[in-house]
Amino acid sequence: MLGVMRLPATPTGWSVRDLPVLAGRTVIVTGASSGIGAATATALAAAGARVIAAVRDVERGRTALAGVPGTIEIRRLDLADLAAVRSYVATIFEPVDIVINNAGVIGGRLRRTADGFELQFGTNHLGHFALTGLLLPMITDRVVTVASVAHRHGRIDLADPNFDHRRYRAGTAYAQSKLANLLFTQELQARLDAAGSPVRAHAVHPGAVASGIVDRFGPIARAIGPVIVRSSAEGALPLLYAATQPLPGGSYVVAGPRHGANSGPNLSRPSATALDRELAADLWTLSERLTGIRFAISSAS
Repeated sequence: MLGVMRLPATPTGWSVRDLPVLAGRTVIVTGASSGIGAATATALAAAGARVIAAVRDVERGRTALAGVPGTIEIRRLDLADLAAVRSYVATIFEPVDIVINNAGVIGGRLRRTADGFELQFGTNHLGHFALTGLLLPMITDRVVTVASVAHRHGRIDLADPNFDHRRYRAGTAYAQSKLANLLFTQELQARLDAAGSPVRAHAVHPGAVASGIVDRFGPIARAIGPVIVRSSAEGALPLLYAATQPLPGGSYVVAGPRHGANSGPNLSRPSATALDRELAADLWTLSERLTGIRFAISSAS
């Protein structure tokens, strides 16, 4: 698990060329209509996987993935609406080898999901919590959840996760949601281990990726963007590595330096708060209560 694992060596310079042949594998990628989601879906399909692209805007997804070689199915999923999450899962009838929880929102004014949750916590964490829980009986291999180095600034307010009473700050809400992603991964892996399940849970930090997110941080971020920001294809590498390589359960895969011998994905440790077992269990209980979803975890799942 995240708190006790040893960090095995990461192949230096690992790239998309090192992906294994994925023929016969089915992968769900959320947020696949742009950025690292689209890049991840494209690479997996090129390696032979059947990719189910879960997107909020189907037309945008079709445009982004038009002409991509391989098998890609585009289906609508709105993670900010629990009823829509249930409807999406109802379209999945076959085993799914890998689920990549990539979609996310960041910043802006206080907004709420269809169920009344603060949008970043509700989408980035609760939406993926619900999706994974409903899909878990069909998942055969692993769950990869995109977190962020921003989790190191995060704090989970279990009494007021949706900013119903405290002052809203977009950065605080985002960091909370990304910390929740790592705590979710830790607790999911603990429960999978306890049940004797072969399914593994991993978390990922893709680095700062060139996307609309950069624009949200204003002219300073745009000015230094060419220095600190990597392309969507580069940002997808940690996701691809976590989704396909033989890693111990609970691994945290982060983007390496853009250049040099260790430029490929690397394994790292999250913050001490992200490794807090009691906090992870308490967040899980809260997430079950808010979503109404309990995970059915068995040795076969």
